[in-house]
Amino acid sequence: MSGRAAAILAIPVLIGLGLGLWFVTKPSPPPRLALVPAAFDDLAGWADDNHAAAVTALARSCARWRRLPADRPLGRGGIAGTVADWQPICAAALALPPGTPAPARAFFETHFRPYAVTIGAATEGLFTGYYEAALRGSRAPGGAFTTPLLAKPDDLVMVDLGRFRDDLAGARIAGRVVGGRLLPYATRAEIDAGALAGRGLELVWVDDPVDAFFLQIQGSGRVALADGGDLRLGYAGHNGHPYFAIGRELIRRGALTRETVSMQSIRRWLADNPDAAAEVMQLNASFIFFRPLDTDGPLGAQGVVLTPGRSLAVDRRHVPLGLPIWLDASAPSVDGGGDRPLRRLMVAQDTGGAIRGPIRGDVYWGGDAAAAEIAGRMKHPGRWYLLLPRSLPAPGVAAH
Repeated sequence: MSGRAAAILAIPVLIGLGLGLWFVTKPSPPPRLALVPAAFDDLAGWADDNHAAAVTALARSCARWRRLPADRPLGRGGIAGTVADWQPICAAALALPPGTPAPARAFFETHFRPYAVTIGAATEGLFTGYYEAALRGSRAPGGAFTTPLLAKPDDLVMVDLGRFRDDLAGARIAGRVVGGRLLPYATRAEIDAGALAGRGLELVWVDDPVDAFFLQIQGSGRVALADGGDLRLGYAGHNGHPYFAIGRELIRRGALTRETVSMQSIRRWLADNPDAAAEVMQLNASFIFFRPLDTDGPLGAQGVVLTPGRSLAVDRRHVPLGLPIWLDASAPSVDGGGDRPLRRLMVAQDTGGAIRGPIRGDVYWGGDAAAAEIAGRMKHPGRWYLLLPRSLPAPGVAAH
């Protein structure tokens, strides 16, 4: 029996084991998330944004929803209604003249009501950035091209527990089934040591293991091939181990400080300490598998092409994908001249292993050098407002 067939037949066992594991390890409930009604005048910078850019991103989410059942709830507890509730909104968005900010602003003010997100007394959370990584590679190993990027193994089983119980929305487990039992999948260290060698999973070989590591953190990238052309790769799967931020370890060792830690400073440390680099990267047991993409940009978790500067990665245990969000934060400038306000309308279209919490977001900046520069240094406080359809009853305290 193939690994894939065995995994499929064992899913009932996997679900049972996974649910048991979840209830054993489930943390104590966090402070309650509340949605506080607001007005668009309360959103600092609202009148100055180019709302048409957000319509472009929202239209991509609308295209995704057209392939879903009309009664599919959006978000935990149906916080954003159902797909059917969004159908007239999407029709109105698609009818807008493209690239016209004033009608786009009127569209959002007509169809949505903003709600400030609070957690207990807290109104602010952490906002970071990510980008589409650029690497150099070859379809065959040799020379400098010795680090493989891997496709998803056929014995890796990933289960979205939220499809079985509403109170587990956003919870996922992954592993492999052996003899009817769920076992943890190989860690990063075990995969680096050859745990998956000889299975033909190699998509491409790149010339820098640090680049490969950061590609897994970003989740997507483009590989410039030695024989010409590009290969765009996107997320295909995850080994199920929790994400660990190696910057935290470098701070603990005294190599960096909370003020100086960034993607750029971590990269410099790894380059300056090649003998310790592999061991430090392996502290992050999480490992990402990829698949080739033929799209004109990276795909987010919602299955839509991300829009630079307008797509946002969120924790979908708290925020449904496709939801417009007003972000009030700041971001680094490209030239290092200090921070600048980041007040704009975005759309939740992606997730990430490090994105955890009701007020926690990751801004997608694009795939050029400027995007990498901003994303690598962004770790700023901010607040956000969820835009929910006016046609829905006003929510009270959101679940969680």
